Amino acid sequence: MDSHTAGEPTRVVMSGGPDLGEGPLAERLLRFRELHDNFRRSVIHEPRGSGVVVGALLVPPVRASSSAAVIFFNNSGYLGMCGHGTIGLVATLAHLGQLRPGRHTIETPVGTVEAFLHSSGEVSVRNVPCWRSRTSVSVEVPDHGTVVGDVAWGGNWFFLSEGAPCELSLANVDALTEYTKAIRAELHWGRITGSAGAPIDHIEISGPPRRAENQSRNFVLCPGGEYDRSPCGTGTSAKIACLVADGKLREGQVWRQEGILGTVFEGKVESIDGELRPRIRGSAYITGEGDLLFDARDPFVEGIAP
Repeated sequence: MDSHTAGEPTRVVMSGGPDLGEGPLAERLLRFRELHDNFRRSVIHEPRGSGVVVGALLVPPVRASSSAAVIFFNNSGYLGMCGHGTIGLVATLAHLGQLRPGRHTIETPVGTVEAFLHSSGEVSVRNVPCWRSRTSVSVEVPDHGTVVGDVAWGGNWFFLSEGAPCELSLANVDALTEYTKAIRAELHWGRITGSAGAPIDHIEISGPPRRAENQSRNFVLCPGGEYDRSPCGTGTSAKIACLVADGKLREGQVWRQEGILGTVFEGKVESIDGELRPRIRGSAYITGEGDLLFDARDPFVEGIAP
């Protein structure tokens, strides 16, 4: 089942995926990566997919009380959490009649999230605990000088910086992509990481919004070199974590985040047991359903990738 959330596509694999066994989702993700990565490549890469598609493999949940369990993957590997993908997953299951409006729990490799399917069709997702790990980190970016930003966890690791070398618009996507790739390369060479040496694979730059009712506009570089068409759910969560750490947002306050297409996620500051768990609200739309076929004679049965 294919959908898009605020412009960013999600492909939910309902059945036919590899048998990853039982146990915690983090262990099943490891089996997926080590034993069945050919399946990821075949689903995401051309000729069946494209670099921007995010896959969502449904697997049996650990807890019987959970509504679903999912492992997210993309053109370069695997994701801990995916905000737009979770919204797309809930909308997909609702479209199929498998979820009714109300509260649901979704298991991911980095923790369980809470999703609420509104009667309007919108979906709210309360994320895993999020935090800022480093502030005012400086990197020297060729042709751009010193770039200063924060490192934060929003379900994936982000480097977040204010300002950009050009306007945050679709017309400048190529320049913005090269700029954020250069930042990521300098983080790598400078050995600047998330907790426990985790690589920072998402880069988020922010600027002023186009519409007065919103607080910010962003551009997010994803791990495989594509840009996020949506405002990025885990990126918005990481942004909120930084704002809370700076005392600029408080419990219950809302942050409206524009993406590069002008679509919006509404983020809300929520805490549980002293941990920040941002709630992200958005909409997804079903775009297709069908079967993927695998022919052993096909030279590109496992996809076309660099």
